[in-house]
Amino acid sequence: MVNQSNVKFLNGVKTVSNKLTSNGVRKLRIAQIAPMWVSVPPEKYGGTELVIASLVEELARRGHDITLFASGDSKTSARLVSIYPKALLKDGIPWKDVSYDIFNVAHAFKRAGEFDIIHSHIDLYDQFFIPFIKTPVVSTMHNNMYASRKTAGRIFVYRHYRRHNFVSISLKQRENDMVKLNFVANVYNGINPEKYKFNSNPENKFIWIARIDKVKGVYNAILAAEKLGARLDIAGRIDEAVLDFFKSRIKPRLNKKIRYIGEINQKQKPEFFGNAKALLYPIEWEEPFGLVMIEALACGTPVIAFDRGAVSEIVEDGKTGFVVPPFYKSGRVNIKGLAQAMEKAGQIDRRICRESFDKNFTAARMADDYEKVYEKILRNH
Repeated sequence: MVNQSNVKFLNGVKTVSNKLTSNGVRKLRIAQIAPMWVSVPPEKYGGTELVIASLVEELARRGHDITLFASGDSKTSARLVSIYPKALLKDGIPWKDVSYDIFNVAHAFKRAGEFDIIHSHIDLYDQFFIPFIKTPVVSTMHNNMYASRKTAGRIFVYRHYRRHNFVSISLKQRENDMVKLNFVANVYNGINPEKYKFNSNPENKFIWIARIDKVKGVYNAILAAEKLGARLDIAGRIDEAVLDFFKSRIKPRLNKKIRYIGEINQKQKPEFFGNAKALLYPIEWEEPFGLVMIEALACGTPVIAFDRGAVSEIVEDGKTGFVVPPFYKSGRVNIKGLAQAMEKAGQIDRRICRESFDKNFTAARMADDYEKVYEKILRNH
């Protein structure tokens, strides 16, 4: 069935537009809906926003007509539409205030007739609007779906709308989700390779970077570095909710070898990643992707991570880093295994790390996959 928004009328005769993009696929009018908390691309923190920016720019470069619904301070070569002048976090708007995100989604869906397809990166709120429009919608799940008292309503909604079109960002994410959604594809995140410089001659130090949080494994990284007497640079955002954790567990262990350098911006990342012997990522949760791992690989930097979440889908054990069992048999965290992997970091060929990134995690590869997703949905709509 032909999507009606791609149909033109010439002298009363219905014809299908045959315009193609630079890579020979059908040119589409696509709405991309981003969260409002962080600009697209992010200045510092914002993995989801970095992925969205990478996708939008690549699709626009190919010739698709892209409209990005995001914060007003976003920078894009696509058409930008915003209901608020800047990223919400800049105005101190708390995460719990969902009003702006809902308004953003509503505004995009109100204009649904202008698009061939809507691609939403918003968690949950888009699902309420989908039944009321004719334009097909696909939602990328950037978060896991766990069962708890706090998430009962979220799970209830997704169970109700589980037949909508969803994309997962890892196979492990699907396995861990509490609701079996209609996943039309699995698309690994990708970023622009031109933004990351390969470094074959790093310093003798390790790095850890993410949002400062216990589940992100920063404390485990410190313990392993202490065990080896290794240098470790820590970078990341500190939210007010984890300030006590930072003051009580992290700050007392900082010294000349183990440093917290603050939150770095996008321009600082290539040097930060490239100058490291390896990225440490000993996470304590089932992370659905973990963008910092592919940022490291893009610079040729191996990744040493606990085998949780999507780690084993991103890191090839012994080739692009080391995938470490997270626990001893006793159930204690496997700091010794992490330290042993760090001692072998120099055995990894950094060129293979970059080759793995170029093959699997570029913005171009991600855009290829999403073009297939869009066409699949349009054919079945």
